[in-house]
Amino acid sequence: MEHVSFLPLSRLAICGGTHGNEMSGVYLVREMQKRKMDQTGSVSVTSVLSNPPAVEACRRYMETDLNRCFTDPLLSGPTTDDTPYELRRARELNAQLGPKGSREAVDLLCDIHNTTANMGVCLLFSPSDWIALHIYKYIQSKMTSAPVRAICLVEPSPEAYSLESVGKHGISIEVGPQPTGVVRADIFNMAKEAVDLSIEWLQQFNSGSVFEGGEVEAYTPVGSVDYPRDPTTSEITAAIHPQLQDNDFKILRPGDPVFQLFSGETVKHEGEDLYPLFVNECAYYEKKVAFMLTKKITVTLPSVGVKKD
Repeated sequence: MEHVSFLPLSRLAICGGTHGNEMSGVYLVREMQKRKMDQTGSVSVTSVLSNPPAVEACRRYMETDLNRCFTDPLLSGPTTDDTPYELRRARELNAQLGPKGSREAVDLLCDIHNTTANMGVCLLFSPSDWIALHIYKYIQSKMTSAPVRAICLVEPSPEAYSLESVGKHGISIEVGPQPTGVVRADIFNMAKEAVDLSIEWLQQFNSGSVFEGGEVEAYTPVGSVDYPRDPTTSEITAAIHPQLQDNDFKILRPGDPVFQLFSGETVKHEGEDLYPLFVNECAYYEKKVAFMLTKKITVTLPSVGVKKD
């Protein structure tokens, strides 16, 4: 692949508390703000507590999921008395850190999340975002405290619904397992290390370092699986099977157990070999998702460097 050059990446936004009960990002942003960390070398840093009322209430959101509010139609729609708080807040964040798709948007937006699933450190981004892919490759090569993996999101930019899509380049950093409303030191340290390494990469990029191309492994979603449910009440009738629990990213083959019915029977996986993610994620019960199914892919990326005058 041909070498790709970019203008200096000098404006970074670090967001936490997009979901108000995911505490690593909340405390990381608060610490950055307390230290007035707004410049590090060639990179200016904006730290943002994304959803303050939800953080105060220690809830995922107040009215609707903020991290589903950043599509172009939602951001450009009218604001009325009936507009949910999170949609109003999404438009405020878009004005502050974007506008999405514009030259004025921050160069890189990192949004920090926690998951109750055993995901380690997982970065989510667009498969066509060479900067995000190189940062992932760099973090993966440097970080030893936890496995580092990536999910490539396939939505075109106008349809991308999550906060990181507001930046010219965007990464959602998922770290777990951690219960909602709880901060664990080991999980906090993983999130902080991922952010620190992202800043380190930006510094090297801006100073003229060329990052060689290559290949990285990632996962791409192909669907999701709901819990077995009672056809009359819609209540769940099973839990994640013990052999699947905590085995995110472990290949799931036909016949492998996925659910244990409360009556005792086992439900097995049907279909092709796939990789389960966000297994038994607390926040996804309301979305009727017991786990996501993904395929493992190999992404080839070009060498990148800063554009010369």
